[in-house]
Amino acid sequence: MHLLIMRHGEAGWHSRDHDRELTDAGRLASGRVARDIAESRWRPEVIWSSPLVRAQQTAALVSEALNVPVQEKAFLRPDDDPGECLDALLTGNLPEAVLIVSHMPFVGALSTLMVDAHRNGIPFMTGQAVVIDLPVVGPGCGDLRAQFLP
Repeated sequence: MHLLIMRHGEAGWHSRDHDRELTDAGRLASGRVARDIAESRWRPEVIWSSPLVRAQQTAALVSEALNVPVQEKAFLRPDDDPGECLDALLTGNLPEAVLIVSHMPFVGALSTLMVDAHRNGIPFMTGQAVVIDLPVVGPGCGDLRAQFLP
């Protein structure tokens, strides 16, 4: 399985955290990353997105570029436990490639959980995406294969 993990694009600070929307720069950068993913060999077949507005908007941009469906997942909020996402990956009947659109610190913690079996996290730029190759879905079973920068 290929797991793509993407942080939402740049968002404004003019509203409650849950309602923050992408800035124009965030839309442009996310669109560029979406096009790069579309041209890569790691095209996802489904997108899982956080329920927060900025992640939903980022997922919609990627969905449009890739023509794949978006599924909202309540366990992808900024401070959620990445173990819940791992459980969903383990129990679901999933396609070969899944893209997750979420937030810091979640995306950093999920990435290190899958590659290094810890949750210390790595930094992500807004709009950045990584590809983790998972021959077996589990903590520490993945290898970082690529990244897409805004």
